[in-house]
Amino acid sequence: MSAVISPPIAVTATLVAWALARDTAKLPADVREAARRCVLDWMAVTMAGASDPLIRILIDAAHEEGGKPLCTLVAHDDRMAPLQAALINGTTSHALDYDDVNLSMNGHPTAAVLPAVLALAETRRANGSEIIAAFVAGYETAARVGLLVAPGHYARGHHATCTVGVVAAAAGCARLLRLDADAAARAMGIAATQASGLKGQFGTQCKPFHAGVAAQNGLRAALLAARGMESRTDALECRGGFAATLSADFQPEAALADPQRFFIRENLFKYHAACYGTHSAMECARRLRTHLGLVPDAIRRVVVRAAQGADAMCNIQNPRSGLEAKFSLRFTAAAALLGFDTTELATYSEATCADSALVAMRNKITVELMHSAWPQHSVRSEIIIETNDGQWLEASYDAGIPDTDLRAQGERLDAKFDKLVGSVMDAARVTKLKDLLKRLESVTAEELMAACRR
Repeated sequence: MSAVISPPIAVTATLVAWALARDTAKLPADVREAARRCVLDWMAVTMAGASDPLIRILIDAAHEEGGKPLCTLVAHDDRMAPLQAALINGTTSHALDYDDVNLSMNGHPTAAVLPAVLALAETRRANGSEIIAAFVAGYETAARVGLLVAPGHYARGHHATCTVGVVAAAAGCARLLRLDADAAARAMGIAATQASGLKGQFGTQCKPFHAGVAAQNGLRAALLAARGMESRTDALECRGGFAATLSADFQPEAALADPQRFFIRENLFKYHAACYGTHSAMECARRLRTHLGLVPDAIRRVVVRAAQGADAMCNIQNPRSGLEAKFSLRFTAAAALLGFDTTELATYSEATCADSALVAMRNKITVELMHSAWPQHSVRSEIIIETNDGQWLEASYDAGIPDTDLRAQGERLDAKFDKLVGSVMDAARVTKLKDLLKRLESVTAEELMAACRR
């Protein structure tokens, strides 16, 4: 469908109304629990990502800028101005590419929305109930704006975590500020005109920076709107607006369908520390190795099948750095076939990229893109292996299907949290922080953020 329609549908106003109506007390119990799990998972990956070299660059730059030290930096002693904290915590949470995903947005909603909400909540002395309401408002906006411009937006090369995420962050902050409908629509317009982020930067430090930029600019948009800054109030759908400029597609019916639907129920948590587009292939490789007892020396050649969209997302052929490795189907499939721990951060390193056994296995792997057979941005994968004795082994997996066993999901997230946060804090502090996160509605932003300082 064309990105310009006449007469335009009031997409921005509708999404604003839904965002402002979010009330934690009225959210279904499973939605509140999903939000708490998103916050818990975000805190885990942010804690573990705090030592990334990029974060020190941003912190040093922020100190040079100066500003009121009102907000906490996760796993650091430093305190920053709210916009600086949103940028740095947002970037930190995406530094490992281990944070959650929603396929309706085609990006990482929590990394874009939550850092903005938390920075604002800390300055406003908000409680956990208000944080949940604002976070859900932003999260749901992210999914629906993603659908509004799908599939052309992502296919054109825009990184939705940044472009869609900035609008979502503004919506979440507008809800926390309790802006009226006009001001909230202006906030989304101010955010939309800042939308940026290039998929061509995947595998570099710019990709995690995108999440921080979304959080910072979304928060800035809401604060400026609260002060009266002007903007169009129909920026998503207007001529020359977000959809018309950034996508060949305009899908208001998809964006506004089923007002009672909660996209946060479809949140996808990561259990491998790499781009989500590689997860299905790793699951296939892991199953062939463990269930069939496949020995690496028995492998003659491997075909990894993936959707067309993987080519611009995670198909770096010969990665040289840990960041590039996270966006390489060949590397991640080879690592899984060899039994490397793909949940371990150290697996994604320059040394592993140069490991002779991994390079040899990677060179046996060919990526085959399913141009017409599969939806363009599916994260499904198949692996076909020919063994040296002429056998053919196959496995398929679709990491895009949300967990249905929520008990098992909770156990895996707890284990991930303990491992990642335990690398930064002692056991007593890990337990305290997890307790605060699991009873988020009854704590304050100040208590929560104090517990995650170094």
